[in-house]
Amino acid sequence: MMNWRRVVFGMAMVAMGALLSPTSGGSPSLAVNGDLAAFNAAFRDVILRMDSAGTVALWAEDGVSLMPEAEPISGKKSIAAFMDRVTKDFAGYKVTVEEIEWKDLRIAGDWASEWGMVHQEVTPPGEKPAIEVYGRIALILHQQSDGWKIQQEMWQSGPKP
Repeated sequence: MMNWRRVVFGMAMVAMGALLSPTSGGSPSLAVNGDLAAFNAAFRDVILRMDSAGTVALWAEDGVSLMPEAEPISGKKSIAAFMDRVTKDFAGYKVTVEEIEWKDLRIAGDWASEWGMVHQEVTPPGEKPAIEVYGRIALILHQQSDGWKIQQEMWQSGPKP
């Protein structure tokens, strides 16, 4: 049971907090890249600090999280409740590595999508070894009056490269 919980924790942290540094498959404007770079930096910061409230603030009100072998998590309130459970169930754990190699970024007006390869390390309390998580992530972002927000995200585990 504990191994399943560790995998879920890793998936949750990766899905909620991948380092979002844009790499473009197209030619987005510098202003859009600047906005996405600010979003990406804030997102990385809240994940490394395991700041659930800060992470949830980056989601759209009607955002949807799709994780492996789980029901969709729909709406900011449900995402917040999920993050609260993860934080409670994994008290004392620390995200020590958060890396994403983005393979594609596409921007169309106030919408953007990106996907990439993820690597994360989470250190449990005590003398236990770090948990390494690898996978793939896809995000759909929506530009709103207060900046880019996650509209949809999907995460799936993958093998260590």
